[in-house]
Amino acid sequence: MDNHKNNSEDERWMRVALDEAHRALERDEVPIGAVVVSGGRVIGRGHNLTEALTDVTAHAEMQAITAAAGTLGGKYLTGCTLYVTVEPCLMCAGALAWSQVSRVVYGARDEKRGYHTQCQHPFHKKTMVTAGILSDDCAQLMTQFFKNKR
Repeated sequence: MDNHKNNSEDERWMRVALDEAHRALERDEVPIGAVVVSGGRVIGRGHNLTEALTDVTAHAEMQAITAAAGTLGGKYLTGCTLYVTVEPCLMCAGALAWSQVSRVVYGARDEKRGYHTQCQHPFHKKTMVTAGILSDDCAQLMTQFFKNKR
């Protein structure tokens, strides 16, 4: 786990990911958002679309990875950072490993389905992980969503 020095930059991009999470919330999707950043700009963004697409793989990270690959014109995200509001599940962690993303930054932990429940570091061996950026904001959005569902 990396404690990256530039928390203000991480918070800036996590706020963009939170905007994506709010887009999911507006669609009554689980409010998770993700952005891929390279060279100081967003090259891919996504939010959960599992209900809209009736596709269990339509997670925010998968949408952002696909968009970033399209922007770059290739499948590898070397030199890129993925910001996601909630800890990636094992499926998304696997996709991030295959994409060779250089860094993953997430907000809130997912105690039930996050990759930590299955393994410690499923990403590419060179991927750095930073956790806890705006974790309270990210967790609150999820908590409120599921509270309203009950």
